[in-house]
Amino acid sequence: MSSATPHPALALAPEVAEALSAGRPVVALESTIISHGMPYPRNVEMAREVEQIVRDGGATPATIAVLDGVARIGLSADELELLATHENVAKVSLRDLPHVMATKRHGATTVASTMRLAALAGIRVFVTGGLGGVHRGAEDSMDVSADLTELSQTDVAVVSAGVKSILDIGRTLEVLETLGVPVVTVGSEDFPSFYSRSSGFTSPMRSDTVEELAEMMRVKWDLGLRGGIAVANPVPDEDEMTPDEISELIDRAVAECDERGIIGKDITPFLLGRIVELSDGRSLDTNIALVRHNARLGAALATAYAALASPSPDA
Repeated sequence: MSSATPHPALALAPEVAEALSAGRPVVALESTIISHGMPYPRNVEMAREVEQIVRDGGATPATIAVLDGVARIGLSADELELLATHENVAKVSLRDLPHVMATKRHGATTVASTMRLAALAGIRVFVTGGLGGVHRGAEDSMDVSADLTELSQTDVAVVSAGVKSILDIGRTLEVLETLGVPVVTVGSEDFPSFYSRSSGFTSPMRSDTVEELAEMMRVKWDLGLRGGIAVANPVPDEDEMTPDEISELIDRAVAECDERGIIGKDITPFLLGRIVELSDGRSLDTNIALVRHNARLGAALATAYAALASPSPDA
């Protein structure tokens, strides 16, 4: 865990600043899942619960967002509530940060922008639900998430439940390989697909301990290899939706998305919300369960990495 002085454009919550200064583990959390990923009040309940899971795991949570044009690293209870309820919170990827900050707006950060702000703050572990990637039909639309390029250049380990099921997972894995991003699945040879424990693709790498994952982080960055690590953490058995079950719902939601002419950054929120409706809320339960699961792993990984980064008492 870096204890370097954070970027002056960032506003760090006191507990986050203190933890970073002392070299204690900190886990970054995104905010798009709060404002654009779940309905109220489950979104704010989930956000508070996930922060508590991180604390219970021995790390400090740092939910990241832009409020009144200020990039905030760590939010108060009132700020979480604002993100969950305010009607005009922009979805902020990396390209959107300058405009949202310059115009003093509220913004919920995606995986890409959360990664960049976390790295600027000196945070090396980030927990999210699912990774963005290559959209279905991208050979025509060229719709590829900025999450992938950000993973290739920003030194943060991203813990997720795999690539979102609504995407083209095979092509996403190919792009990550081209970009040199290590993709490692925890405890399985199968690469997960968000709602399901398997995507039908073999994971490029497997790891069974957080200590090994932390050592991967240390070795990668000590070698001067820029970029992050995609840590895929399969949803627990008892919470998953089977690939056949979720595929049918996704196909229906994608067809409706095409019929309505929804494009760009509006696609993912529409599809996730429609799948919640089509599954009678079951997909939302799975989404919340996997975020909890990822938060536990993220806290353990941040703790293991902080131990590697801290000097030995016998040194």
